[in-house]
Amino acid sequence: MSFFSVDGPLYKFMTRLQDMMKLNFMWLLCSLPIVTMGAATTAAYTITLKMTDDKEGYIAGPFWKEFKANLKKGSIMGMIVLFALYALYLDIQLFQKAESNNMMFLIVAIIGGFLLVMHSIYAFPLLARYENTVINTMRNSYSIAAKFLGKTFFLIVVLLVEYVIFTFSYPTIFVGLLVGPATMMLTISGFAMSFFRQIEQENGIEAKSEE
Repeated sequence: MSFFSVDGPLYKFMTRLQDMMKLNFMWLLCSLPIVTMGAATTAAYTITLKMTDDKEGYIAGPFWKEFKANLKKGSIMGMIVLFALYALYLDIQLFQKAESNNMMFLIVAIIGGFLLVMHSIYAFPLLARYENTVINTMRNSYSIAAKFLGKTFFLIVVLLVEYVIFTFSYPTIFVGLLVGPATMMLTISGFAMSFFRQIEQENGIEAKSEE
């Protein structure tokens, strides 16, 4: 098999890179209204979950279909996560500005940050793969993160490394704008799919049917 053939590694890499850039652009575009960021994230995860099995096929059509299908639930969950992030931001600001007795703000920030990560890190992949309510989806994210706590911690480390790389310099920031969010979602999807499959086998759970 030639390195430059359609079955070669170079062609596959360039095809995947093109798909990632396309997915990243659509996610950024649909996230601009802010309120629809959660729906865009859910739609993006329907693609990246398939990418882990090399089954993504076309990108644009399935993305728009899932964006519309998850507009309500995804947007609600996205606003919950954004509100929680803003609350953490305010708490950190109070910690930095308080002249005395500021340790309580730090403790609240640490506990709040931990709970937010646990409830949200697998929430959007879960919403992309299974039919459920927003609250139950976030509860299930916490349960999965707790069940696979060590691997989830490793995932967070990997995501932090990716973030540092994408924000290291102006050239890497440019690359990050092109593929950064999609790359991080693909990373989460790789971990999440292995957890989902194990849980599905243990409990006989089925994913959303695909047309």
